[in-house]
Amino acid sequence: METKLNETFITLGGYVEVNKYRYLYFMIMFTAYVLTLCSNCTIVCLIVIHKNLHEPMYVFIAALLINSVLSSTLIYPKLLLDFLSETQVISYSTCLFQWAGYYCLACSEFLLLAAMAYDRYVSICKPLQYPVIMRKTNVNIILVLAWFVPFCHSVVPPIILINKKLCNFTLKGILCNSTIHNLHCVTTVAITIYGLFMFVDLTILPLLFILFTYIKILVIVYRSCREVRRKAAQTCLPHLIILINFFCLLAVDVLLLRLETDFPTIVRFVITLQMILYHPLFNPIIYGLKMKEINKHLLRLFCK
Repeated sequence: METKLNETFITLGGYVEVNKYRYLYFMIMFTAYVLTLCSNCTIVCLIVIHKNLHEPMYVFIAALLINSVLSSTLIYPKLLLDFLSETQVISYSTCLFQWAGYYCLACSEFLLLAAMAYDRYVSICKPLQYPVIMRKTNVNIILVLAWFVPFCHSVVPPIILINKKLCNFTLKGILCNSTIHNLHCVTTVAITIYGLFMFVDLTILPLLFILFTYIKILVIVYRSCREVRRKAAQTCLPHLIILINFFCLLAVDVLLLRLETDFPTIVRFVITLQMILYHPLFNPIIYGLKMKEINKHLLRLFCK
């Protein structure tokens, strides 16, 4: 433990041969960060500028991409600094903040994906009621709740744990996630139960809701003509791919890595990098290339 001005520092012990490959790691992650910022912000700007993209579906896409920028900005700067540092340490208070923000934004992504699924469900299954159900006021309420509810859930554990005694000062990871509980001298049962409740409430329930909406959409689409089936597949398939991939990675991160199982450092390292890299990079690719209207504006922008 290192102490400076009564601040407790934690060593991040999840890096793999960082002294040997520090500059390679730095260049890869710096390139990924720049690409993430540029690609996400470009599509968000297109949605803001063009009035024909001011529809609920595109508003939710913009919110999802903004969420990706926020989560990347929370993680990448510290990660890049660690790659260039001789020792990879983080203060305990900063670690709690990163942990809370990391899961808050991850849960927000699930709620935004649920909102997008509901938008597609209303659009395909209840087209005549769509303008009433998805009016601007309701869309704004959904967006506020998608960020506010995870924030309220995520802020509780750090407040409880901020003064909790630590017996271990080495975190088996490259960022602060659910494994932070392994640092405490005594595991708080209430926090463990609360974490499972949060996982069910903000990931499992939205996942079940999304699957329910897709089942309803598939039932309606199956009875429709080929053009309707093609359009539904074009809109929903990217959404479904992102959802399944993200849920699997988050489930591994939240549940398996938190267990006392002695996972190899390389496995933890790869899983964490997947969580950091995949979705901020793939979201703009999928929604930029697969969504016809956004793709059209992107082509016009780069052709000029």
